Amino acid sequence: MPFFHQVEVLPADVDRLGHASNQVYLRWVLDAALAHSTALGLDEEAYLARGQAWVVRKHELTYLRPAFGGDRLRVETRVENMSAASSVRRTRIVRPSDGAVLLEAVTDWVYVEIARGKPARIPPDVRERFPIEP
Repeated sequence: MPFFHQVEVLPADVDRLGHASNQVYLRWVLDAALAHSTALGLDEEAYLARGQAWVVRKHELTYLRPAFGGDRLRVETRVENMSAASSVRRTRIVRPSDGAVLLEAVTDWVYVEIARGKPARIPPDVRERFPIEP
C-alpha cells in the first residue's frame, strides 16, 4: 500500500496560466518522499546525523491534468525497488474530488555518503524500514 501525503494548492502555487506550476508538482513529489521516510522514523536530521542522504539521480514526470487553486490533492508514493545503493520510487498525484490522476512520477534515488559525495551501500536498518511495492 502506498504512503499517502495530503497537499492543498495554495495561491502561491498557481502560475500565470492559472494552474499549479510544474515546479510545485515536483516539490510535492519530493515532499511526499521525505514525509514517507519521516513516518518510518528517518527524517532529514536522522540521515544527516549518519553523514548520509538520499539524492535524486533522475526524475521522470508525466503531467496528465492540471490542479487549480484550492484543490486538495493526495500524493501517493511507494518504493518500487531497492538495490545496493539506490532505490526507485513511484509517485502519483490524485485529486480525490473527481478521482483524476494529475501526475505520475518515477524517481531514481541514490544513497550517498555526504563527506565523500559518493554512493554508499544502503544500511540494513534503513533498507528494512521501506516496504518494496512493485
